[in-house]
Amino acid sequence: MNKRTLGKTGFDVTEIGLGTWQLGGRWGDSYNEESARAILDAAVENGLNFIDTADVYNDGMSERSIGSFLKSQKDRIYVATKCGRQISPHIQEGYTPEALTQYVEDSLKRLQLETLDLIQLHCPPTQVYYRPEIFETFERLKEQGKIRNLGVSVEKIEEAAKATEFPNVTTVQIIFNMFRLRPLDWFFDLAARRNVGIIVRVPLASGLLTGKFSSNSSFAPGDHRNFNRDGKAFDKGETFSGVPYELGLEAVDRLKELFGPDVNLVQTALRWILMHPQVSTVIPGASNRSQMENNAAAAALPPLSRDQMDGVKQIYDELIKNEVHQLW
Repeated sequence: MNKRTLGKTGFDVTEIGLGTWQLGGRWGDSYNEESARAILDAAVENGLNFIDTADVYNDGMSERSIGSFLKSQKDRIYVATKCGRQISPHIQEGYTPEALTQYVEDSLKRLQLETLDLIQLHCPPTQVYYRPEIFETFERLKEQGKIRNLGVSVEKIEEAAKATEFPNVTTVQIIFNMFRLRPLDWFFDLAARRNVGIIVRVPLASGLLTGKFSSNSSFAPGDHRNFNRDGKAFDKGETFSGVPYELGLEAVDRLKELFGPDVNLVQTALRWILMHPQVSTVIPGASNRSQMENNAAAAALPPLSRDQMDGVKQIYDELIKNEVHQLW
């Protein structure tokens, strides 16, 4: 699989990585250690070398599974984790050097590592990006050998731009997909100028861009696609990229017309993201081995044509833009 440099980290990471929000089960299901291991095995077998997790995923079980998995691996695998969402209530006053330092210590234990490759602030409140002491905390942790790099996971591109003003911010994790085009307006170019790596999350718009959903699809009570469409639990942009569900289905039908009835829409949506050279890696999730294998195969697809790229933009402009573009 092709690799790209992850900004100032200098890491050469695979174009397709693995996101582990739902590692070990579908959203809303109980955690399954055997399933988690099968997904991780499939990732490495398909050439992936970048895994993204967070301390809150499955109450730390995602990190624990990855930590156990890493001990059995000989090849270099880069692991990025995140911290901050444990703070409750999730307000900027809860972000203190002491709390963040403890979160790093806890992640090190769960991952069974001496040093974290990349620790990311996990979508903190906007005010946190204006507090230099928070970013200085991670500089001290780097000096202590506990982390190699700091990144941020953001909701809004304005937050991303502010974060990259701090020289020790090496990466930005951001939502970018066929239904979320605003990062292309100016942020991608800014990140390239500042040599900041871009990690793309929610690449399939919470499954909308698999093309497998319909108006009759249902989601488990514990699935955020059921309870968070209006942002009741966290930013609604994390669920279906903030696109109203029925409108998303209409846009997917248009995409199928554009690419043809036999298209593998998952792979096409991932390949569309990789058409943008500023992207370092894209991290789709997987609920089982076959999904992991299907995601990985996207990297081998030929480039999309100019007409196809223009067609995606037209569908976005006509159906999606007014709903999401100004919000994130």
